[in-house]
Amino acid sequence: MATQFLISLLLLSGYALTSATEFGRPLNRKLAKLKKKEQLTHFKFYWHESVGGSNATAAIIIPSLPQYANTSHFGSVRVIDTPLTLGPNLSSKLVGRAQGFYAVTSRTDLELTMIQNFNFFEGNYNGSTISVLGRDVALNETRELPVVGGSGVFRFAKGYVELSTYLAEPIAGNSVIEYNLYVLHH
Repeated sequence: MATQFLISLLLLSGYALTSATEFGRPLNRKLAKLKKKEQLTHFKFYWHESVGGSNATAAIIIPSLPQYANTSHFGSVRVIDTPLTLGPNLSSKLVGRAQGFYAVTSRTDLELTMIQNFNFFEGNYNGSTISVLGRDVALNETRELPVVGGSGVFRFAKGYVELSTYLAEPIAGNSVIEYNLYVLHH
């Protein structure tokens, strides 16, 4: 009995020393609660930005550099909390919010680096998020950004989103962007 206890103790201490010094090791998919097959899901929604007024969904937290204020707005950073709706009208069904920020990262064109989380409220996706990070050349007809992760049902998510401008009102500071999101998730 004492011998079995001593052998078990040595084996456990050896495992503890080994696992404490390992940087990474393979995990069992079942322990990580991953399904064997990934599921491909397509979402279509509209992103609504309003820079001014009492219902602003975007705020300039760093203004552009003075020499670019009338051209590309290089250096400007905005934080966003924009509604995601099923249709292009703000009054259509709200399915989530895009929260994050973007920066104007070109001195010559309207090019943005966008970092945003899509927080969903609807159905099986309620409480889950998809994270997107990438370059948005805003004046192109169609743009593509990568999905870099997610949470909830979108844990280990990957994919991409295609953006196209539905409405742009630069003087009023309003825009509506159509998003087609394709995501692989477990």
